[in-house]
Amino acid sequence: MQLTRFSDFGLRVLMYLNQHDLPAPVTIAEIAGQFDIPHNHLVKVVNRLGKLGWISALRGRNGGLRLAVPADGLRLGTVLRSLEGSSELVDCDTPPCALRGRCLLKGALNAGLEAFYAKLDEYTLADVCAQGTGEAIVVMHRRFLDAARPGAGHA
Repeated sequence: MQLTRFSDFGLRVLMYLNQHDLPAPVTIAEIAGQFDIPHNHLVKVVNRLGKLGWISALRGRNGGLRLAVPADGLRLGTVLRSLEGSSELVDCDTPPCALRGRCLLKGALNAGLEAFYAKLDEYTLADVCAQGTGEAIVVMHRRFLDAARPGAGHA
């Protein structure tokens, strides 16, 4: 199984926003630049995360994105179930499969998928942002701010 880019980007946004000690608000443009993600695509991801209630966005000069829920309560399996959408790995109806109704493959794949999500539910956003990951995100954000500062890079 491979995650969709949408889910991958959603996880990256949540991880980036989890760092509480970031010195300035985080924007979509910043995250897009940090991870080399198309801005328009990231807007859709951020919109979805907002509708799910996981992030909040404040408009205006001092605005930005923030995590709206505690990271230790956001389970990765829940995140991926919500972002991935369809709960089945195969569709026996389109196109119609000649084995439909007599095949055990779909049930086995669905059981495997549920086991995958259940295993990921053992981890929270806080777990995957601990130690080196969180520190790397803070460094990325500070470098972004340094580069954005007026006169930066001009000696």
